[in-house]
Amino acid sequence: MSLDDLDKRILQQLQIDNALSNQDLASLVHASPATCLRRVNRLVKSGIIARQVAILAPEKVGAGLTAIVEITLDHQASEHLVAFEQLLAQEIAVQQCYRVSPGPDFVLIIQVADMAAYHALAHRLFATHANVRNVRSFFSISRSKFETQVVVT
Repeated sequence: MSLDDLDKRILQQLQIDNALSNQDLASLVHASPATCLRRVNRLVKSGIIARQVAILAPEKVGAGLTAIVEITLDHQASEHLVAFEQLLAQEIAVQQCYRVSPGPDFVLIIQVADMAAYHALAHRLFATHANVRNVRSFFSISRSKFETQVVVT
């Protein structure tokens, strides 16, 4: 699906504030409310708008520790990678999972309450998993930037 200028303006505004009313969104993107609503529905139906969520401040809801974790598996056959991804997908604290190359097999972004919670998660997901060869964890001491916007071209 190709995006025209109006689609791009809508996507830009929704990435800034998805809670806008259709009327306010239409005004900001210089379109009629009916046109704007049709376009948003089309963008959702096509999958370009994947989800509409609230982004929370982790430290204000008891999830103040961010870990960036590199995982290397012993066996990298496709079925082993997929099985490990499925295990990670079930864990809500694993917020992002990237299969990467070269280097480790996965890089994870994990959000938990504290070091004890991280230790429990690491034991449950990594230490008891026979195919995990190496785990390298980094803990955020400060987050200077966090964005969810994607450049629409």
